[in-house]
Amino acid sequence: MPRHRIYRSNAERQSAYRQRRRRRLPVYHRHKSDEWETPQELFDELDREFHFTIDLAALPHNAKCARFFSPGDDALTRHWEGVCWLNPPYGAKLRHWMKKAYDSAQAGAIVVCLLPARTDSRWWHDYVLPYAEIRYIRGRVKFNGVSNSAPFPSVIVVFKKNSPPPR
Repeated sequence: MPRHRIYRSNAERQSAYRQRRRRRLPVYHRHKSDEWETPQELFDELDREFHFTIDLAALPHNAKCARFFSPGDDALTRHWEGVCWLNPPYGAKLRHWMKKAYDSAQAGAIVVCLLPARTDSRWWHDYVLPYAEIRYIRGRVKFNGVSNSAPFPSVIVVFKKNSPPPR
């Protein structure tokens, strides 16, 4: 007699497996969102060097500059100019943020980013590695609003004009 099927499809079985696996991960691998609030000390240190004019990815309660774009403003469709601070959401759209940072730098803006050091990702090799100044941060950043340091290394990436175009 054949075994009774629990799942209707292989995709449903894999989805259930992923959900079970996520529940087993240690707490330091989870975060409720892809937003990580910039530590004020880190921002102040960079602001002394760059004198930021706009925060490109902020919420009203954590904006680091008087001028900022919130999620409702959809910063990816707006014009970036001046000296820009960017701590983007660290989700699937990070590649789009890096393309916009590169394009805005070629149009004359300076874009300084706080990013996860995901050196194995496509966006890193397409936009960051060949076209930006990279400053590695020693240790792990302790973001505002979380009790532990980040579970990933972070970098400061600076996009400026006159970088060669992407391949």
